Amino acid sequence: MTSLYAHAGGDDALHRLEEIFYVKVLEDPLLKQLFPERRATHVDHLTWFTAESFGGPDRFTRELGFDYLVQVHRHLNITDEQRERFVALYMESFDEAGLPADEPFREAVREHLEFGSRVAQQNSLATTDEELHPLRAVPKWTWQESDQSSS
Repeated sequence: MTSLYAHAGGDDALHRLEEIFYVKVLEDPLLKQLFPERRATHVDHLTWFTAESFGGPDRFTRELGFDYLVQVHRHLNITDEQRERFVALYMESFDEAGLPADEPFREAVREHLEFGSRVAQQNSLATTDEELHPLRAVPKWTWQESDQSSS
């Protein structure tokens, strides 16, 4: 089975996606409060996380560790509207970045976003460590790849 990482086009494609997405969130009236300023490392960190989640290199875990992700979301108080806008802008960016448009891949990416954004939202609203989502490692996302040879 081809990994989501390989099907997406690897680091270059994912970096392109994350750059397009990051520009969008910095400009979005609803999300810019969560992303108040451009950080030089943010696109790289997003790329590392997505790559690792999709079956690529484990740079995010090696360089930052999952607790880093938990801590950057703490106390952001992400609303449902912000979480949904995040997913919508990411899928727009996905299309603009020219990633493969086949439905099984798109669905896997959307499921990954929905899950991850809910984890981030829960962590952002947690007032105690016990209220944090129990996930403590970068999730390895898989998919049901369509049979491209029969198309």
